[in-house]
Amino acid sequence: MGSGGVLAESGQSSGGKREWFIRLTLVAVCAGFWYGPLNAVSFPLLVIACLIDGGLQRFGQALKLPLVQALLVLCVLLLIRLPWSELPLDGRMKWLKYFMLLFIIPFYLLLNRQRLFWALAGLVTGYFGVLAMGFYQWQVMGVQGIPWLNMSYLSFSAMLGVGVIVAANFACASRSIAGQLAGATVALALLFIQFHQSGRVLLLATLISVLLLIMLRYRHALKNMLVIALAVITAAVVFALSSPVFQERLALINDDMALLQQGQYNSSLGYRLAMWDVGVHAIAERPWTGYGTGMARRYFDQAIETYKGGIYKDLPAFQPTSHFHNDWIEIGVHIGVPGMAVLLFLYWGWYRAFQSARMALLGAGLIGFLGLAGLTDTFLIFSRTPILVLLITGIALHWSIANRNDAAA
Repeated sequence: MGSGGVLAESGQSSGGKREWFIRLTLVAVCAGFWYGPLNAVSFPLLVIACLIDGGLQRFGQALKLPLVQALLVLCVLLLIRLPWSELPLDGRMKWLKYFMLLFIIPFYLLLNRQRLFWALAGLVTGYFGVLAMGFYQWQVMGVQGIPWLNMSYLSFSAMLGVGVIVAANFACASRSIAGQLAGATVALALLFIQFHQSGRVLLLATLISVLLLIMLRYRHALKNMLVIALAVITAAVVFALSSPVFQERLALINDDMALLQQGQYNSSLGYRLAMWDVGVHAIAERPWTGYGTGMARRYFDQAIETYKGGIYKDLPAFQPTSHFHNDWIEIGVHIGVPGMAVLLFLYWGWYRAFQSARMALLGAGLIGFLGLAGLTDTFLIFSRTPILVLLITGIALHWSIANRNDAAA
């Protein structure tokens, strides 16, 4: 064999190994992001895989996406306000999780028609694997969430909500009766499990998002819209009546209201109202700059000593301060109104990504869910759910590209 043949064979071998490395990295990211410590390995591997695949030369492709533009602007603003930040070892530094969302750039650049299967297989396998763990914890151990993965009941409920919306979208988009029934069955099964988790607001966000899907899908067929919406509401009522957890959480609302009438804020509802009150006050004080990246927690703990005569000063004893339980207020306290404007741009760009993939219905459901959930929690720094939706976004974009190429061929 000549030297040219040896070099060609060596190049093919090297290219094959590189391709397998990229595919396995995609599987590891899509299936393993549920386990936080694994992300410290899989995300850097994703960046390395992107670099060896020539991702820098294709960076402009990702930069054309409004979603990527919004994420980059948000992170730049956070970096600009870093000199006013907490000390490196002070606080929980949850704001760093905003930067984790940038993983969508190498993920998007790595995907192509041949790699879609690996990413999708990893995502589906990981989702149903985590679902099985959560189901076991609920049914056998009597525990909410998944302690093995350090996943709270809120994170598990959010994951279920995303699954319900994706399955409901499949049912709405399918043209076959079998597909519609399969999607509806999966959606109802996941919704039933979600009713047995304690995330009230996430459950409500799921139901509203599903009803939004139905309204958009059947907006030109009013009778079908009303029948399907009524079926969903009926199922929700049945699930609510059969769930002791839901009824218990519902009863807590009355207790929270009673405490509020007594001027006490040491309850789930009262704590959030107090956080939002202080947060809006902080934004009003420094609307254009905020108090600096990472300063939200410290600002709250300092402000409650004197704000409104100190009526909130005992709240850290009820629950240690972590964040403002609202995406908009959290960003606003960090970097002011410009950050809130970028957050709006982010949601719009995220929806536009789905719209460009000809999956506007799914985009409306998922982004609506993120937006609603972000009204009562800092949902964007929930380390798992936004990552899940970003993975779905990247796969949807390349699925659309592959379909368009097939149609053009």
